[in-house]
Amino acid sequence: MNDESGRPPRPRPGLGSMAIGAEEESLVLDVLRRGDLFRYYGNDPDRPPAIAAKLEEELRAFHGLPFAHLVSSGTAALEASLAAVGIGPGNEVIVPAWSWISCFTAVVRCGAVPVLAEVDASLNLDPAELARLASPRTKAVLVVHYQGAAADMEAIVSAAHRRGWWVVEDCAESPGAGYKGRPVGTWGDVAILSFQHNKPVTAGEGGAVLTRDPRTYERVVRMSDLGQYRPYHHALTEPREPAFSGGQYRISELAAAVALAQWRKLPAIREHCRNLAARILPRLATLSGLELRPVADADGVFPFELYFYVRDEATAAEYRRRLDVRGVNCAQRTGTYPHYHRDYAQTGAAAHPAFAPSRGHASWPAPGFRPEDFPRTEDLTRRFVALPLGWKYTIADADHVAASVEAVHAELDQSRA
Repeated sequence: MNDESGRPPRPRPGLGSMAIGAEEESLVLDVLRRGDLFRYYGNDPDRPPAIAAKLEEELRAFHGLPFAHLVSSGTAALEASLAAVGIGPGNEVIVPAWSWISCFTAVVRCGAVPVLAEVDASLNLDPAELARLASPRTKAVLVVHYQGAAADMEAIVSAAHRRGWWVVEDCAESPGAGYKGRPVGTWGDVAILSFQHNKPVTAGEGGAVLTRDPRTYERVVRMSDLGQYRPYHHALTEPREPAFSGGQYRISELAAAVALAQWRKLPAIREHCRNLAARILPRLATLSGLELRPVADADGVFPFELYFYVRDEATAAEYRRRLDVRGVNCAQRTGTYPHYHRDYAQTGAAAHPAFAPSRGHASWPAPGFRPEDFPRTEDLTRRFVALPLGWKYTIADADHVAASVEAVHAELDQSRA
């Protein structure tokens, strides 16, 4: 039903969180009724808990990889992955300047230094940055597939592996997206997923690590389970690593139950967003002065958030203001900010001074951690408009979004004339 202005009501954004229903309830109740909340053992020795193991099986099958391991969050997955490939003091990890907090802090918590890289117009890591930022201390590159669109993995993997670096894929914002016929998460050496509330697949919190390498898998498991390697994992690959002091990043059967039901809904959510985007993007593409976000593989995109660029920051702000008046959800920054604007990067501090990125610098922020060092990222992230889509959006909502952008474009063209 339209409001008094004749416009449709503002749709509720959200992906997996808006799709929670009977499937999640059934699996959670099954866990509760059995009383088996811990993934490795429960109340019946003859019937070990199976939910986390089932989700890992489905993740392996979807990605065509031999190993998947669930953990308590996407951040935990990043920390376990970086530790598993040996990132530590004295190392540098190249990280897109435009990415989520954990991409920076996970590197710091390993004792390494995040080296911030410019993004290109896809809002993903610019492959050309790897040559510019390479140093004898570089050990890995952390690639973030931003908001449903894959980074240019062929160029990135080629440049990284040629230099002997690890490639860690952060797929938290793009589960189910693809690149050249393969899912994201299958191009690098190790990859992570997140099941946080705002992600396309949610369990409130939760995460997963994917890899094809048995040593990396074993080290991820040990890092996430206090250095242990239980019989469940022995069955997948025999242990070869000595025990070490790990963290405690285990997922519960309850969280795994929600994530399993959600994972099975991912194809439907992705297809729904593709149908919505197909109603909007062709219309936006005809508008002069608007530049749609370019992507490395249009066929693989999971378009749950659409982006277009305008000529300057003030114009972007005016688009957002006028679209909001028309009931269109839009935002300048959708939970992501350049790291160099965030307090943890501005202080350069860590829980222990020996791990602080600012160590060894006479003054801070040092070059490479200041806004003026990233003119392209600053420009791109100030003049885009983001249009989120969601599970509750209808075709009528998509048509309203497109019509609203067209109307605002015409208004601003007229005002400039």
